[in-house]
Parts: sequence; C-alpha cells; structure tokens
Amino acid sequence: MAILEASRPAAPRGGGTSADRGFRPEVQGLRALAVLMVVSYHVWFGRVSGGVDVFLLISAFLLALSFLRKVESGRPLDLGRHWLHQFKRLLPAVVVVILGILGASYVLVPQSRWSDVIEQSWASLFYAQNWVLASNAVDYYASDHSQASPLQHFWSLSVQGQVFILWPLLFLASAVVARRYRLKFRGVVLLVFGVLFVGSLAFSVWETYTNQAFAYFDTRARLWEFAFGTLLALALPFIRLPRFVRVVAGWVGVAAMLSGGFVLDVQGQFPGYVALWPLVAAALVIVAGQTDSPVGADRFLSSRPLVKVGDLSYALYLWHWPVLVLALIWQDRAAPGVLGGFLVIGVSLVLAYLTMRFVERPMRALAWADRRRRRAVIVLMVCLGLVAAPLAGWQQVIRQQAEQAESQTSADNPGAVSLLPGYTDEVSEDAVILPELSTIRGDFPRLDPCSVESTSIPSDLAGSCTQRLAEGEASKTVVVVGNSHAQHMSTAVVALAEKYNWTVIDLISLGCPFGPAGEGTTPECADFYERSTAYIEHLAPDAVFTIATRTQFGSNAETLMPDFERTVQRFTDSGIEVIGVRDNPRFDFNMPECTEEHADALELCTPAKDQVLPAVSPLESFDPGTALYTSVDMNDLVCPGNACPPIIGNVYVYIDNNHISATYWRTMVSRFEERIADTAVLKAA
Repeated sequence: MAILEASRPAAPRGGGTSADRGFRPEVQGLRALAVLMVVSYHVWFGRVSGGVDVFLLISAFLLALSFLRKVESGRPLDLGRHWLHQFKRLLPAVVVVILGILGASYVLVPQSRWSDVIEQSWASLFYAQNWVLASNAVDYYASDHSQASPLQHFWSLSVQGQVFILWPLLFLASAVVARRYRLKFRGVVLLVFGVLFVGSLAFSVWETYTNQAFAYFDTRARLWEFAFGTLLALALPFIRLPRFVRVVAGWVGVAAMLSGGFVLDVQGQFPGYVALWPLVAAALVIVAGQTDSPVGADRFLSSRPLVKVGDLSYALYLWHWPVLVLALIWQDRAAPGVLGGFLVIGVSLVLAYLTMRFVERPMRALAWADRRRRRAVIVLMVCLGLVAAPLAGWQQVIRQQAEQAESQTSADNPGAVSLLPGYTDEVSEDAVILPELSTIRGDFPRLDPCSVESTSIPSDLAGSCTQRLAEGEASKTVVVVGNSHAQHMSTAVVALAEKYNWTVIDLISLGCPFGPAGEGTTPECADFYERSTAYIEHLAPDAVFTIATRTQFGSNAETLMPDFERTVQRFTDSGIEVIGVRDNPRFDFNMPECTEEHADALELCTPAKDQVLPAVSPLESFDPGTALYTSVDMNDLVCPGNACPPIIGNVYVYIDNNHISATYWRTMVSRFEERIADTAVLKAA
C-alpha cells in the first residue's frame, strides 16, 4: 500500500522528476503528511481530509513504476510470487490490529454492536470492508465517532487490496497485447489506464450524485484515482520544468493538500470530480521532485522527522481509528477534545512503532518465506488462522446463545401482547430478553432479492427491492415503500402475507423520506421516489404500505412526509389502496446500549412520550378525501401511557435509537391487523 511501500536505496540528488529514481524521500514525506492529515482530521475535526485519496494515488504511482521497470527490463512479472510477497508484507500488521480490536471490543464495546465488529473483522481480514460499509449505508462523516465501528477505516485498505490484485493483471494484459501486436508497451498502458480513468471518473461523478454514501466506498468509483497515479508515472519522464516552477509547484501542492478538507465539501461531493483536488495537489509535489532548493517543499518533506513518520504511516493509519473509537466508547464521549486527542495520537504512535518494529520489519526481512511460494502461503495461512480462529469461536458462542434464547416459548416474550386487556403474565424467571443483544442490530426483516420474472422490477430499482412471494397464486399483491422505518414495519405486513397468502414487494431507500423533490428531500431520494412511484403505478398492486409522517431525534416535532397528499393521490387515482403508518419516536441515545449501561435503573432509558411525540398526530387532520386511504398509529404500543420504555413484555422495543425491532413488531401484528380491518385489502382477504 502507499502507506507501506518504502524501498530505501540511496536517493540521488539533483534527480528532479526523473522516473528512474529509487527511494523518493519527498514521497515518503508526502505519505507522512497524508497520514497526519487523516489522523488529525479524524481526531479533532470530525472530517474527512482527502489524505486517503493521496494514499491511493501514491500506491498506484509506485506500483506502476515497479511494473514498468519489470516489463521494460525483460524480467518476468510472476504475479503469483508478487501477490504472495505483497500480502505477506501487508497482512501481519492487519492481523495484529484486528486481534487488538477484538480483545478491546469484548471488554469495551456494547454487546449490541458485537455482531457488527465480527462481520467487519471478517471483511477487513479479506479486504472486503468497503463493500460491507457501502451495503450498510455507513455515514463515514458522522461527527460522533463513538458510534462508529473500530474497523471502519479498513475500507481504504480493502480498496487498495482489491486494486493490488487488479493492477498487475492489467499490466500483464498490456504486456501481452504489446508483444502480440508489436506495439509500444507504454502506449498500450497509456490506452488501458486512460480508458479506465475516463470510465471510472464518469461513473464516480454519476454515482456520487445519485448515491454518494455508497459511492464513497465503491471500488469502481475509486479506480480512476489509482489510474491517475498510474498515468502520472507514465508522464513523469516527459515533464521537464525549470527549478523555480518546480519549487512553486511543490509548495502549491502542499498548501492545496493541507487545505482541501476545509475548503471542499467532502461530505457531499467525494469521490466525484472534486477528489481531483488532493490528487492534483499530490501530483504537483511528485512532479516537483527533488529541487535541491533550500526553500523547496521537498526539503521540508524530506526532513528526517517526516520521513520517520512516513515509515510509520501504515501502522499509524491502522491504529489511530480503533484507538480513537474505543477511547470514546470507554469515556462515553462523542469527541476526545484537544488534550484527549493528543493522548489518542500518542497511544497510536506508540502502537504504530511497536507494530513496525516487531511485526512489519521482521516480516519484510523474512527471506525464508520468499524463497519458496509454499512458505509464503504458509505465512499467509497462519496469519489468517490467527484471526479466523477466535472470530469463528466468538461467532459460534453468539449463535448458540441466540438459538437458545429463540427456543423460548412465546409466553416468555409477549412484547406488545403484555399491554392488551386481560393479559396474564407467564414469563419465566430465567427467560432471556429478545432479541439477544449480541445480534440485536440485525433484527430486521430479511426478504429475498427481487427477481425480474416475478416482479418485473426495472434494473435501476433492483438494488432497492426485496420480495416475499405467495405460495402458488397470490390472493393479493402489496408493496411496502419508503425508508428504513418502512422496512421494519414490513415485518407486520409480511406476517399478514403469510396468513393471507399475499405477495409482498419491499422498495426501500435507507434514510429517504418518501416524497418528491422539495424541501427536506435530497436529489437521490427524490429520484428514488419518482422511480419507485412510477413502478408501483405500472405494477398496480392491491395496496401500498408506507410511513406517512417523520419524527425527529430527541424531539416531539413530527410532520407529514413531504407532499404526502400528492403521494396518496397518485396511488389512489390509479385505484391502489394506501395505508399510511405513523412514524415511531426517535431518541438521542441508543436504547439497547442504555439498558446495558443502566440495567438497574431503566428509568434513565425511558423518556416521557410527550418529549418525543406531539400530543396530536399530524395524521389526525390529514384527509385526502378518498376511501382508498387509511391511517394507522401504533405508538400507543410503543409508548404506553406517557412513557417510552426500552423493554416491553421481555422484548427490546428498539434495536438502536430509532428502529423498532422486528421481534417487537411481530408482537404488534394482531393489533396492526385490527387497525386495518376495514381496508379493502383485508376485507377481501
């Protein structure tokens, strides 16, 4: 990786921008500056700096120089040996950090987050963390890092690991084509990576506009940044600039790089074309090269302290994020503060030095493993096993506990049923509260991906669509559409579908209030609204279930979904029945974690109903003027009386600070059915 590569032959002076130089101290200093930016922005500013983008460019730049030299000197690429050597250097430090995170997480991280830690540990170990975060719609910019995963930063290492597999294949293909058709190798490389740069950049701009949270972690939207570094390596031998220009370019690059995180709207626009800022900044520094000027940026970047930090950069990047997150969890704080930040960085530097001194360097110098491929394979297998064994064991224990808890009778976990008139308490003394804390964050309905054959779903909606097909011919077809609260509500709809043999289609866009373009609706959400609404009108299901209002975190403010009357009219004008469900309360704290922390004082986790819901629901006055619309309010079962407890009937009501658990939704099904009994979709059932 860019933060790891550091061959150390003597650095010729006066080399300028020559592509033939070996060790580049200014690039090592650039790497140090990038990691210090990443660390300081994370610790003190809660922002993304653009430093990771610099790493991506440097990694591709150095990788390209290496393969260009190999091919042009006639040496075999031997990709198998290359990959074994590369990952033998990368993986040991990863293993040490993951093991450290697992141990600290067992002690410090709430049980409700254990399943995430385990899932992301597997993903990080096998360089797939970016796809896990993308699929979970992780907010990488959230200012409260205590709620983040201690493994979240592995996303960039995963992207680089994937590129370290792809790039050698592209160089090999270029070499084969050049040899086969007697073309210039560099010309073929220029064409291949030029096309990749244009294609990936165009895709990145489009996906950043339509789904920026996913694009941030999407390898496809990042390939152009690596291609940029490769093209820079190709162009460098042909760039000849006066020393004065190179001195200016170096300082302009450093200044642009340091300021990018504050000047740019990283949260809204990365990794689209705006990511060119840190890439061009780093490219200017590389083009400036060694100027031999006493006022050159390279003199600063080549200084001994920065070069030393550059040596630590890989390990420092690996350690800084888990140290920060775990420290915040331990102290129950959202940010470390100035002094706490220095302590976090100090601990990270110590751990980084120890990792470099006793893990990275010894493994790099392990010539025994480099002599034979099977020895390198053994080293990699041992590394993987060191993490896989405790991970699999921990996972198995959690699975067994969950299975044991789920084997309880329904009387042990009545949930909302305990609020009904005439209820008799039959909960046994040793009954476990469901869902299990260690798996609670995954307690939401899981339907099958939609198939084109059964749903005629267009390709641009397929990623948002899941289904529950009826057995044989469906008596009804219903659609659940909207945000994640609609997804959780579909637990009740699916339960009715099983009873009445309906087909259920879920169309979900996480975090999107279901409404057309306008105030409070992002372009991405408005686009989902238009596409899903058009599909539903074409499908013409018997009924549509959606969340009709939107509550606010820790507040009793509640409003109708944007332009909700128009939404209802569009469906009912097409003869489609609409059931609008009132939103549930949202809190400014995590309910399950609060119960862990205050197990003997649950009143601290029980806000008053009037603090999180208005006295009168917005649905009370909503009248679209059609018999095809019905409002449903389930909040009397979520907040009985004037309290919103975290546990009702031995069931956790929430899985976090705003999503009702699927387990609790299932206990509300009978009342849900009663409250829609007069709808056409049930009357005809």
